[in-house]
Amino acid sequence: MARPHRLLSIVVAAPLLLAACTTGGGDPGSSGGNGGSSGGGGEDLSFAVITHGSAGDAFWDVVQNGAEAAGEDLGVSVDYQSDGDPQRQSQLIDAAVNQDVDGIVVSMANPDALQDSVRAAVDAGIPVVTINSGGDRSAEFGAVGHVGQDEQIAGQGAGRELAAAGAANVLCVVHEPGNIGLEQRCSGASEGLGAAVTPLQVDINDLQGAQSTITSQLQSDPDIDAVLTLNSAVASVAVAAAGDAGSEAQVATFDLDQDVISGIQDGAIAFAVDQQQYEQGYLPVVMLKLYAQNLNTVGGGQPVLTGPGIVDESNVDEIADLASAGTR
Repeated sequence: MARPHRLLSIVVAAPLLLAACTTGGGDPGSSGGNGGSSGGGGEDLSFAVITHGSAGDAFWDVVQNGAEAAGEDLGVSVDYQSDGDPQRQSQLIDAAVNQDVDGIVVSMANPDALQDSVRAAVDAGIPVVTINSGGDRSAEFGAVGHVGQDEQIAGQGAGRELAAAGAANVLCVVHEPGNIGLEQRCSGASEGLGAAVTPLQVDINDLQGAQSTITSQLQSDPDIDAVLTLNSAVASVAVAAAGDAGSEAQVATFDLDQDVISGIQDGAIAFAVDQQQYEQGYLPVVMLKLYAQNLNTVGGGQPVLTGPGIVDESNVDEIADLASAGTR
């Protein structure tokens, strides 16, 4: 199978030896929040995975799939919960600390809002692995590792791809206010493009409103020749918005879902930047179990990178074969 095109000439790799981990034989179970699973046996370890994903967001569904699959494979309990509101996300972390879990996985889209809760977990002796966002603050807060992609580098790669396709006036659509990772994506895209991009704020929880906002921007600025969305669901409405506005702007996006894959296949979407979010769910559970067993850490103080890669017309058909399994 062809791999997604790498945007980095050197990718930091962290091989993980899974053979030493015992596969659990228990039936998966639910433990509240947005879902959970458990595998039997082992040391009865219990891990909480707490993200900022919005309910029904296909990207975070894949992260959850990865975390729960790791729990079953490794024989540990995994409780996945999410809340897009930073204050409520911090309360979920506090609740996990009060439950005396054996480890916490947390995405930090808004590190300042989560700082006290993450540090309280570390002070309580609970190891924390951060994922997806906030990697540059992870060690500062006392986390034992971070799994994700470098958003600035990923943005640079997207900008270079757009420049190579002839884009010069790019609209960068931000779907979560205050999310530092999204800001880094737009900043990186500007660097890769070699020109300033125009940020546009929309609400991921109101996709119809997002479509209207993008349509209005395209109508008011006919010189926009590319729309870069930072979420797969927003990509679909951006395609519709370009049609509504009568714009010929190409659409590119971060992250994959089935609609994005179909859009690349039919030419409506130029490419997607893939950060392989299944790994962002799976690998932290492995890391926490290894830490609990042997105080092993992974990455040598550097993030474990899960991307970026480019999915375009050259490799999308092979990627499509995997998407139906919920791992892409």
